Amino acid sequence: MNWADFYLACFLVGFLLSALSFLAGTGHVHIPHLQLHHGLHIPHGHVPRGGGRAELPWLNFGTISAFLAWFGGAGYLLEHYYHVWYFVAFVVATFCGLGAAAVVFVFLAKVLMAHEAPLDPADYDMVGVLGKLSIRIRDGGTGELVFSQEGTRHVAGARSEDGAAIPKGAEVVVTRYEKGIAYVRRWEDFAGETELKS
Repeated sequence: MNWADFYLACFLVGFLLSALSFLAGTGHVHIPHLQLHHGLHIPHGHVPRGGGRAELPWLNFGTISAFLAWFGGAGYLLEHYYHVWYFVAFVVATFCGLGAAAVVFVFLAKVLMAHEAPLDPADYDMVGVLGKLSIRIRDGGTGELVFSQEGTRHVAGARSEDGAAIPKGAEVVVTRYEKGIAYVRRWEDFAGETELKS
């Protein structure tokens, strides 16, 4: 195997990985995480647990594919057609690969992941949610609660915490949430108790 064959193999692998990535994205197929030697883990994107924006690692599927394709393509052209000295071809091909990987990284980070944010389970906790009843709760019965969470309108079944009836349109607070049912209290009652305690 000579240098031209090596570059051609890198180009083909990079091109096939890029094509696979594109087809998986358009066909909504999940590509598993890559696990390399020595415990180095390369995920599609890393989401930090402590809050803040989602972070994308430099070394990811897209940048690796772009690097291999451009490194191999540039190296093959320089070696096979222009017969450049192998060291110069290697350096130029490496810079071409790094440039392509950088372009892909910037596109992923600035365009595709610009609005990504880590999910915080506390943002979706039902306890403490304020909403209105769209269907009244009868004595010991179930009604319907409409509420907003993370900018989206949601609906859930609702029961009175003490089993008493609550009319349609009443503002209520969720005190517990079990098996898809929100147990609620009237907002006035809840606010009144809070004022008395303070």
